[in-house]
Amino acid sequence: MMSKLPQPPKPQQKKPAPTKKKAVIKPAVKKAVPKKSAVKKVTTKKNTSKNNNSPHPWVRKIAGFVFKVTLVVVAILLVIGIYLDTVVRNKMDGPIWDLPSVVYGRVLTLHPDQAITISDVRRELDVLQYHKVRSPQRMGEYSASSTRIELIRRPFKFVDDPQPQQHVMLTFAGTKLTSIVDVTTKHPLKTLKIEPKLLGMLGLTGNEQRIFMARDQFPPLLIDALLTTEDRDFYQHDGVSPLAILRAMVVNLKAGHTVQGGSTLTQQLAKNLFLSRERSLWRKVREAYIAVIIDHRYSKDRILEAYLNEIYLGQNGAKEVHGFPLAARFYFGRPLEELRADQLAMLVGMVKGPSQFNPWRHPDRTIKRRDLVLMLLLKNNYLTGAEYEKAVSEPLGIQKTPKIASRQPAYFQQLQRELEQDVGDIYKSGKGLRIFSTLDPVSQQAAEKTIAVMVPRLNKKAGVKVETAMVVVDRQDGAVRALIGGSRPGYAGFNRALDASRQIGSLAKPAVYLAALSQPLKFSLATTLSDQAIVLKGNKGTSWRPRNYDRKFRGQVPLYYALAHSLNVPTVNLGLKVGLGTVINTLAKLGVNRDEVPRLPSILLGAFNLSPFEVAQMFQSITNNGRKAPLYSLDAVVDSRGRVLYQHQSHIEQVVPEQAAWLTTYDMKKVVSQGTARFLHTKFSSAKLAGKTGTTDNNRDSWFAGADGREVGVVWVGRDDNTPVRLTGSSGALRVYADYLTRRQPLPLNIGWPPYITTVKYQRAANGSLQFDCNGNVSLPAWDNNGELKAQCNDSQPATWIKHMFAG
Repeated sequence: MMSKLPQPPKPQQKKPAPTKKKAVIKPAVKKAVPKKSAVKKVTTKKNTSKNNNSPHPWVRKIAGFVFKVTLVVVAILLVIGIYLDTVVRNKMDGPIWDLPSVVYGRVLTLHPDQAITISDVRRELDVLQYHKVRSPQRMGEYSASSTRIELIRRPFKFVDDPQPQQHVMLTFAGTKLTSIVDVTTKHPLKTLKIEPKLLGMLGLTGNEQRIFMARDQFPPLLIDALLTTEDRDFYQHDGVSPLAILRAMVVNLKAGHTVQGGSTLTQQLAKNLFLSRERSLWRKVREAYIAVIIDHRYSKDRILEAYLNEIYLGQNGAKEVHGFPLAARFYFGRPLEELRADQLAMLVGMVKGPSQFNPWRHPDRTIKRRDLVLMLLLKNNYLTGAEYEKAVSEPLGIQKTPKIASRQPAYFQQLQRELEQDVGDIYKSGKGLRIFSTLDPVSQQAAEKTIAVMVPRLNKKAGVKVETAMVVVDRQDGAVRALIGGSRPGYAGFNRALDASRQIGSLAKPAVYLAALSQPLKFSLATTLSDQAIVLKGNKGTSWRPRNYDRKFRGQVPLYYALAHSLNVPTVNLGLKVGLGTVINTLAKLGVNRDEVPRLPSILLGAFNLSPFEVAQMFQSITNNGRKAPLYSLDAVVDSRGRVLYQHQSHIEQVVPEQAAWLTTYDMKKVVSQGTARFLHTKFSSAKLAGKTGTTDNNRDSWFAGADGREVGVVWVGRDDNTPVRLTGSSGALRVYADYLTRRQPLPLNIGWPPYITTVKYQRAANGSLQFDCNGNVSLPAWDNNGELKAQCNDSQPATWIKHMFAG
């Protein structure tokens, strides 16, 4: 058995004295309670630190306030957005702009065997700003030889026949166009229309001008240049481009000043269409908001189309030039489609600031900006190196003076009157209508240059400042080809061509002779008229003693001679024989308002008032073989969809006998070849012109009316206060007409002989009269209804009525 090991003694614990134990225990118990409480508090603090996600009450209050404000802001933005969306849709869904009516000149239609010279067509192409080149390659170019013109006709939406560009060859022989051939197909053409000249715009009520063009009609290079320069991310962003804004900030910070903007094209469109030009943060916010709405609502091409037609690109007097199509006309005088790369780049460069890069004021600055755009096109592979080098070497190529079209205020007044009279409520301004007029740009240009040159000369000759008016109309259909209302053709004001009613003097005489020649059994060109002093007494005891201008009397003169030399006394005698009523009726048939013609003998010498426009109507009727074509300047009105709202319908009417009108025109040719208008014959003898001079009492009015194969022209020279100008019809108005023909080049007045007109021979008597003589040495045409005049030459004695016809 194992023996038990002795255990170590247990340590004895000292017991404190009772008094000490009591003293120790009491404080210990009292302190123990607070210690436990302290532990609990510490524990609570630890729990609080563990739940930090629960906001403090003041934090919850701020968060609630922010949330409410955010809701209000969102609601406000939503309301603003709804409002702006409505504004945007109201603007963009309908016509964005009030578009003016664009006015065009007449359409030149060519056809084989047409009486037109190669110089006529060349002048037409020059007025239309065609480029003369060695070999045409692009639309708007032509080349010319002595007998041929090769051109690439521009595309154009004619009244009822839109046509693409066309490459053609025109061949001429003398004064005729002999053939028209399509160069591409080698096929001959029956007709070729040359697009009309843009004359200007009507119906502008605001200060903006623009010509609308659809997106697909813009040159692709223009679009590339614009997007590359102004908004390269246009087709990627949503109306606002943060990347563009950051990029602009970096560029501007590096440069130290504003070099590049961060606005997208959509933002620029929003600003231009809906906002003012103020510089403020609120405007930028609205601009961005509207841009986002536009981008959401509409396609990129629709937005780009609006921008291309809206952008401001300069100032045309008091009118703003908006859109690239109008800017092309304003700066280069050509359609946008024909501009070279350098010209397109210049326009794109001007987007940054039309005043800053005005090519007339700051050409060097403009070239520098243009070349920058060209460099961007090169870097982005839109131009080759060779194309870039050629483009930067080009001059600006702008017009000499800023203009969209030549101003023709007098013509436009007539056009507006016809719009009101013939079209009425159908015509509405602001709808972008196309108005086709009858104005011939070649004739109008020639007339304007004539007035600019001749008025100073007439001022010097007259010793006073004179006024003038000029009306040029188509001899056959009455279309108004040119209109000048005063000595300053480009300025609006009193339109003397339409509204200056003046005594016409000897211009009334052809109507008197026409009235007589309409009675072939009584009068012919060979009828003898008395040229002796006469006195006519009035009802109130007054007397009238008509005299010839040279104060001479010739005894007896043939009828044709009296008109050719504008003799007053024989004319009065003839008019009295015919009868005042017959003369007034004849004037009315020719287009004169009979209420303007008093029943007095003095009307035989033109003592009644007409405007140049009314005179033109009278002479158009006479020189067109008695066929009156009411004068007109409005040809057609077409709306923006191509619908024809109005088209002129010609109402040509035979108002006087064809034979009588032909004989009167023949006699007016004698006025030019041997009478008071001989000055014309010395310059244009081959044209066989017809005309009549007119001078009123004391040389207050100088008139001339002339006709060639193409046109009738009427010129008036005088003073508004009706004081004398010391100019006769021959020394004043005739010289103006002659200068016009020098610039316009007349066509020969070849009028075929009407039926029953035959040549009759006469013998001149000692007293100057003509006697019927089949073997005579003077030949004149005569109206021989039944061939009896010719038949008399087979008999020994003429019939009694024939003898009477030549009696005085």
